Amino acid sequence: MTKNDFAVTPPMGWNSYDYYDTAVTEEQVKANADFMAEHLKEFGWEYIVVDIEWYSNDAATRRDEYQYIPFGDDEIDDFGRFLPSPTRFPSSKGGQGFKNLAKYCHDLGLKFGIHIMRGIPRTAAEKHMPILDIKESKLQGKNIPLTMNGKIITAADVADWSSICGWNPDMYGVKNTAAGQAYYDSLICLYADWGVDFIKCDDICDSWMYRNDSFSGWHETKMLHKAIMHSGREIVLSLSPGPAHIDKAFHYCDNANMWRITDDFWDNWELLKNMFYRCELWQDHVKAGCFPDCDMLPIGMVGAGFNDERHSNFTYDECKTMMTLWCIFRSPLMIGGELTQMSEKDLQLLNNKDLLELLKDGYHGTQVVRNESFAVWKSSNVEAGKHAFAIFNLSEDPIKCCVYLHKNKKQICNGVIDNGNNIQLYVEDIFDECFDDITLELKDIWNEKNIDCYRDGDSYEVEVNPHSVAAYKFSLK
Repeated sequence: MTKNDFAVTPPMGWNSYDYYDTAVTEEQVKANADFMAEHLKEFGWEYIVVDIEWYSNDAATRRDEYQYIPFGDDEIDDFGRFLPSPTRFPSSKGGQGFKNLAKYCHDLGLKFGIHIMRGIPRTAAEKHMPILDIKESKLQGKNIPLTMNGKIITAADVADWSSICGWNPDMYGVKNTAAGQAYYDSLICLYADWGVDFIKCDDICDSWMYRNDSFSGWHETKMLHKAIMHSGREIVLSLSPGPAHIDKAFHYCDNANMWRITDDFWDNWELLKNMFYRCELWQDHVKAGCFPDCDMLPIGMVGAGFNDERHSNFTYDECKTMMTLWCIFRSPLMIGGELTQMSEKDLQLLNNKDLLELLKDGYHGTQVVRNESFAVWKSSNVEAGKHAFAIFNLSEDPIKCCVYLHKNKKQICNGVIDNGNNIQLYVEDIFDECFDDITLELKDIWNEKNIDCYRDGDSYEVEVNPHSVAAYKFSLK
């Protein structure tokens, strides 16, 4: 079992955070799962992820004071592991945890995921709760506390009290010791028993409190990876929040399936425009099982749990730009909006088969050029003979682009000539290919129409709206 087999292509799903914040309930999760199974599963969407504070009985009850209530009413088992709130997730009663909710998703042909915070609950350390010995417990058929040198090991022994999260009060870090690994093994074993397929771990990809190698998130990432391997269950590991550290790229790739390259991404044009820089930075680190993550897609209705319920502030053109960049870069796709309130227009953004094809294994996306006004990206699946390119308008004015099949013979260029609001794009130069004596069948991805018989000397002109995109795919015949 290798972690790259868990997610050969970027994971696609829904996450509760953007709409519900900390307040999501079991019935709401089921409703979104039902919607996904009926309307989105056929397009590759499959993960249903319950985000932060699912163990909190009083989550969102003091939202005017706290997003995360300090020393709140949290559910926890005898071995220092959080359990779902039975008031919000009734099927978790009687020690069932998320078993029943995971089964509900699995029966729909979907996969189930949860959010966790890095570390061990502070309340577990303060109460000296024992760590579960997984190996002995399995051998004896009952729960056995971990002992070392004749002493029962507790959460206080593995907790690193100097390692905390600056924005959430629930956890201490975990020491890089055998006992610390035993704690993570017990935690992931519990989740595997529930049927969890996806873990989003927070406060582990980056920390604004610890700016050097003393950050315990680095070794805790390795411990989580080892625990997943020990569990025997294929569980996708996602790391948050960003921005991820480019100098740690190989660390993320060795231990996780996806890692956030930005802080929380919301429906704001400047944040979206900045993602072009971040995708350029990370474009060479995308491969099977290893996906830099552009964060959730604020499409549809968002913000209810934040007392700011709204339809996404992104225009339809901006949503097309976001979806195209995420797909051509091959980011994971996690929908943030409430699925049950999706309009037909919202769904059109999520079910474009030609666009979603770029996520398949074998494709690789790279930026061709970017300036303040526009960006051009390309993607190729060389083995399949399939290619795509996209022209993004980053400016406040329309731009015109004239697309030519063959190389620009007058000057050496990267395939794009910038003449202000008039761009010339040469397909052969972009892909470093020779298309002599062939016919190119160009397909407009967003307008779903073919531009046939595109030969030498022909050109195609398109006007791209401000903040919008024109995207095309073609194969050689």
